[in-house]
Amino acid sequence: MGQEIGSTTFTPQDFEWFEERVREETALLGEWFTERRLDGRGDVGGFELEAWLVDGQARPSPINSRFIECVGDDLVVPELASFNVELNGSPQALKGPALSAMQADLQKTWECCNRTAKGLEAELVMIGTLPTASEGEFNLNNMSSMKRYQALNEQVLRLRGGRPIELNIDGRDRLYTEHADLMLEAATTSFQIHLQVAPDEAARFYNAAKIVSAPMVAIAANSPFLFGYDLWDETRIPLFEQAVSVEGPFSPNRVTYGDGFLNHSLFECFETNRDAYPVLLPKSMSDDPEELSHLRLHNGTIWRWNRPLIGFDDSGTPHLRIEHRVVPAGPSVVDCIANAALFFGLVIELGRSEQPPESRIEFAVARDGFYQAAREGLNARITWLDGRTVGLRELLQEELLPLAIKGLNHYGLDAGDIRVYSEVIAGRLATGRNGATWQRDYIARHGRDMQALAQAYIERQRSGSPVHEWSV
Repeated sequence: MGQEIGSTTFTPQDFEWFEERVREETALLGEWFTERRLDGRGDVGGFELEAWLVDGQARPSPINSRFIECVGDDLVVPELASFNVELNGSPQALKGPALSAMQADLQKTWECCNRTAKGLEAELVMIGTLPTASEGEFNLNNMSSMKRYQALNEQVLRLRGGRPIELNIDGRDRLYTEHADLMLEAATTSFQIHLQVAPDEAARFYNAAKIVSAPMVAIAANSPFLFGYDLWDETRIPLFEQAVSVEGPFSPNRVTYGDGFLNHSLFECFETNRDAYPVLLPKSMSDDPEELSHLRLHNGTIWRWNRPLIGFDDSGTPHLRIEHRVVPAGPSVVDCIANAALFFGLVIELGRSEQPPESRIEFAVARDGFYQAAREGLNARITWLDGRTVGLRELLQEELLPLAIKGLNHYGLDAGDIRVYSEVIAGRLATGRNGATWQRDYIARHGRDMQALAQAYIERQRSGSPVHEWSV
């Protein structure tokens, strides 16, 4: 979804032509799987961090065009709303000091961006949903000035038959509203974790990523408030699913946990893309089918919570990645990297376990657990492997964190790094405090003042301390 497009107007012939290109490129990708042309290496990690630009009152500041021009870094790019940006990290082979290198990389970019923002009387904030954002700010006037976003909005509404977006979230409070466009999606900022995987392990690792989505969303939850309403611990989950909903008899929802585990290969996802999802952006791109440009653009308009990706290295060799999208932005740089470390460790250990975890849990049970964890965070009780009903906080403390540490050691990561980031996760579990619980604790003590909450959050974020050490 990083590519710009030349037009927002498409003809029926444009869609037919693009669909044919997707079919051709999917067939080619299938040959690559069969012929083992994909890079056999795995164990490379990366990330993308979405952030908010805010003004002195901690309200959204729609200046990303000026901000990005001033930053002048190709790794800092616009997002859907003009008050959001995305910061991209450099891939790291998961060995030695890779985790601390990721933190140093993100910290350097974060500090550079904040220095630039300060010159524009703004500041960057990493948080899942910004408490001060009001529904009225999510309008087309605040859409980033890129044609691909305009076209995406028009095509989503086309598939909905022009019906407005309905937002209906039942949490601690209940929020119901109707919105005329897909701009509400901009309220869902995340820390997207990337893991390059070898083709032979990709299906197992992908299934593992789905299974660990419940504990990951619980430990990382940081989005309890939206438009002044107290909703889910990770309100991004229902918000994103509903904000771009086009679900219907011929169009499955494009933000989804999925419908089943993979059987044999990650290629199954791309077959589903071809067969089940209507084209949204029929942009004519490279004529070279080996670039897979149409397949990749189409895949970029399907936002699975665990999304398969095709990339190319500097030599042009294609590789596979899993993009884990369930984790919100923030609360601090060290918290982000600790979340990534937990994910990396769990996926390798479960993905390479003697008994596949997907054989020990029904898909519908894993999916239900994911949404229960998003709703209730560390207080959730879910059905885990072999039918056990467990509290997520207990499960993470007693089983999953030790499992992740074992997995991180299997990567050959630096022992000091493993200790640092596992202690961040252990600190959250010991205190029961992630971003969502900190925000709720602050409101419980000081009253439901969203500006005061946001300003207190920003002040503590500046300290660089992990959230379990933040005062209320």
